[in-house]
Amino acid sequence: MFQGASALAMDAKGRLAVPTRHREVLQALCAGQLTVTKHPEGCLMVFPRPAWEAFRDRIAALPMSAAGWKRVFLGNAMDVEIDSAARVLISPELRAAAGLQKDVMLLGMGSHFELWDSASYAAHEAKVMESELPDALKDFSF
Repeated sequence: MFQGASALAMDAKGRLAVPTRHREVLQALCAGQLTVTKHPEGCLMVFPRPAWEAFRDRIAALPMSAAGWKRVFLGNAMDVEIDSAARVLISPELRAAAGLQKDVMLLGMGSHFELWDSASYAAHEAKVMESELPDALKDFSF
């Protein structure tokens, strides 16, 4: 289970260092093999390969009425590997789709990560914090 936020700097080539606390787990879980694809909320999802394969199979099984979303998730998926310097390369297409600049946020979301442009994530989080709690959380005990 991946959790927590990491503020990272992407270099000019689109590479970012995998946070130390996740490296060992990712090597053990998937030998550093990841898959990156678009998220409907404007960020990217970064999956360890086994988690991606489960997600991919669920998306592929959707009916034709969801063909557009299949294209978004599967058609934009790119396989990447953690390199010898513990970096991951994000393709120019995916960087542009998520508006990623130099400063990014990597959020652990359980089975996968979300990768956000830092400014976009700050605006997104502020909007969420201003909204009313969804019904699913109203009876949740903190």
